[in-house]
Amino acid sequence: MQVLSSLRSAKTRHKDCKVVRRRGRIYVICKSNPRFKAVQGGSGKK
Repeated sequence: MQVLSSLRSAKTRHKDCKVVRRRGRIYVICKSNPRFKAVQGGSGKK
């Protein structure tokens, strides 16, 4: 999974890519091609 500063290019990599918000972070998930997974945001602190 890549940590990206900008998800603009990650959203358009593949037609199956979806942008999902979970626990304050933004994830790009792709079921058909998992190498396109990415995450943005969220600090290491709780």
